[in-house]
Amino acid sequence: SKFLNDKWMVKNGFLNDVQEHKPWWWNIKVQKLNLSAPLILLPEVSCQKAIEILQEKGYDQAPVVAESGLILGMVTLSNTLTSVLAGNAQFSDSVTKVIYDQFSKIGLEDSLGKLSCVLENNHFAIVVHEQMQFNGNGSSFMKQMVLGVVTAMDLLTFTSRNEKK
Repeated sequence: SKFLNDKWMVKNGFLNDVQEHKPWWWNIKVQKLNLSAPLILLPEVSCQKAIEILQEKGYDQAPVVAESGLILGMVTLSNTLTSVLAGNAQFSDSVTKVIYDQFSKIGLEDSLGKLSCVLENNHFAIVVHEQMQFNGNGSSFMKQMVLGVVTAMDLLTFTSRNEKK
């Protein structure tokens, strides 16, 4: 059962400490990765335009975020190209036709240990920050802001550059 799986428990915030012999970086916060600002696509971007933008900017993936701030999913260059070439999507279709809507989110205050557990089963995690916003009538709501996309390569690069001697 997933409820008896420590890695699942950490990924979903039910456990903090999973490993008895944690690596030196285990408790460091995600914010220390100093991720660059993400490239964000709106849902009306076409598959053709998404491919062009990702290639031009040198990105492999980008979050698709509605103007309301709702994170709809992630579009990847390879999945978009594969979907178009297989005939499952047209170049003129919206990127929403080819997005991954199953994705993990992680916060800046979460540990690299938690991130490591998330990345064991996912190619990436979307780094988010919750922000309280108020509308005209004074009511408030929490909005998630996308601050970055993190991959196992980002974690590996950080740990290898900063490895304790």
